[in-house]
Amino acid sequence: MKMCTSADSKLIDFMGSKPEVETSFNRVPGQAIKCGFGMQGVCCRLCSNGPCRITPQSPKGVCGATADTIVARNFLRAVAAGAACYLHIVENTANNLRAVGQGKSGLTIKGAETLRELAGVLEIKETDPAQQAVKVADRVLEDLYRPRGQQMTLVEKLAYQPRFRRWQELGILPGGAKSEVFDAIVKTSTNLSSDPVDMLLHALKLGIATGLYGLTVTNYLNDIMLGEPQIATARVGFSVVDPDYINIMVTGHQQALIGVLQEKMVTPEAAALAGRGGAKGFKIVGCTCVGQDMQLRGAHCREVFAGHAGNNFTSEALLTTGGIDLVVSEFNCTVPGIEPICEQFLVRQICLDDVAKKANADYVRFDCNESAAIAEKIMHAALESYIRRRGKVQVDIPEHGYDDAVTGISEKSLPKFLGGNFKPLIDLIAGGKIKGVAAVVGCSNLTAKGHDVFTVGLTKELIKRDIIVLSAGCTSGGLENVGLTSPGAAELAGDNLKEVCRTLGIPPVLNFGPCLAIGRLEIVAAELARALDIDIPQLPLVLSAPQWLEEQALADGAFGLALGLPLHLAIPPFVTGSKLVSKVLTEDMEQLTGGKVILEGEIVPAAEKLAEIIEQKRKALEL
Repeated sequence: MKMCTSADSKLIDFMGSKPEVETSFNRVPGQAIKCGFGMQGVCCRLCSNGPCRITPQSPKGVCGATADTIVARNFLRAVAAGAACYLHIVENTANNLRAVGQGKSGLTIKGAETLRELAGVLEIKETDPAQQAVKVADRVLEDLYRPRGQQMTLVEKLAYQPRFRRWQELGILPGGAKSEVFDAIVKTSTNLSSDPVDMLLHALKLGIATGLYGLTVTNYLNDIMLGEPQIATARVGFSVVDPDYINIMVTGHQQALIGVLQEKMVTPEAAALAGRGGAKGFKIVGCTCVGQDMQLRGAHCREVFAGHAGNNFTSEALLTTGGIDLVVSEFNCTVPGIEPICEQFLVRQICLDDVAKKANADYVRFDCNESAAIAEKIMHAALESYIRRRGKVQVDIPEHGYDDAVTGISEKSLPKFLGGNFKPLIDLIAGGKIKGVAAVVGCSNLTAKGHDVFTVGLTKELIKRDIIVLSAGCTSGGLENVGLTSPGAAELAGDNLKEVCRTLGIPPVLNFGPCLAIGRLEIVAAELARALDIDIPQLPLVLSAPQWLEEQALADGAFGLALGLPLHLAIPPFVTGSKLVSKVLTEDMEQLTGGKVILEGEIVPAAEKLAEIIEQKRKALEL
């Protein structure tokens, strides 16, 4: 059976040994021929006069919409959908924190320092931690639910001030976040807005709302409930699966929804329950970003967390090991392809959030007030699945992954590691030991040369040029599983960066965890800029989402552009059918925010372009 390749050779070898299983890798060849109209973004199917497709012979749709209007409309609608996904996460997380503060959840406050700091930023006068938690959650929810005409109050408190002032000048400060999404959908409907520039500015508003709320605030709230990240080493890859345990694979982005499960699975009652099936206990196996989040906070869940197995497109192969007994999904990156494989390998599925409901999964609606009972239900379902399937399904765990991936890096743990601030990193950059910083973030896809191929290739080229890489998202899972977040990867770096890594005992790729951690990278960028007394666009820092996959990635990208960062993509975001939209994103945006999109589909030229931008920034700062 034909299949696409992967940067992870062990993964490919393992999948090749399972010819009886069809995965996304096998379906890529059958989808190799792409719709040219869709790729360019010039297909409109908003009304029954269409779908209309723009060509040189037919430059307008039936209604008169031009390629510029159609492309901008499609782009804004996609960014709105991506923003909505992140805002859904922060809304659920805030509600969970509120329940924790009210004593209605099985969780306790583990990140007291983060709670105090955030309460201080939000000018909350309460001193009792429980009341602080409730007030913080209420402030976040209040901002999310504001009308569009009322600016979100937390933006000014959370944003780097030079950026805030620029957003204010451009008129792109967002109103109520959910209202901004709502009106973006309205704006992009039939025979409404036909102004492509206005729609692109609206996309930037959504990017700011996404970045500061969907990313940054979600991290803060999770740190309060689940604990702050601590730097450590961890096992990664399929080898984390221990068949002597009842293994629950988690997929999605909402660690707060499985927090109580973490707590319940390490109790004596859980051990006794597992013993009834002859197992040593229960383990959670991470897959997709929720696994990266658990890995980030591994210091707080060592007993229950087996480790992170891989990113979104490894989930199907992970199930074929036979070592997974239950899948708990709570958000996206839970690919539909797991459904037939779960049936084939007798794996039961439970979904905690109906936005991620799988066709053959049991839906157990998450309720903060019933979280303990839900955790019990999940454990009993896992035990029943374990008893039913073990002995009937072959367990085949390959040697895969690494034992020494460096994890737990955050905007707090990194400066602590460096001695209390970012000055050592700034000195290394100023002295040329590190040329600059590249954030390689976002998704994994199967079309940019193969699974993680562009991500891994670009990362190797960047570190070879003495550019340190920060990762967040599914890129982290891919980079971990090929050893680039392990200290031994220093040997692949340029001489100067190699020396730095050897001295500090770190890898040349610093793993910040899930896609939510893109918000942490923004804080790091702001701290570096603050220390140098410059704005973020002046930093020798570039952003790449080489294998972006979905609409959430486009919302992340809009945030990156609002921050003023050069953003590299290996695959265009379906806008090339409009000269105007393409020009705004790749050229004119630089005059607005300082950022721009760089489209480059080849690995070495992409690395050269990013390295050149870093060199230009260094010269401008006289470094």
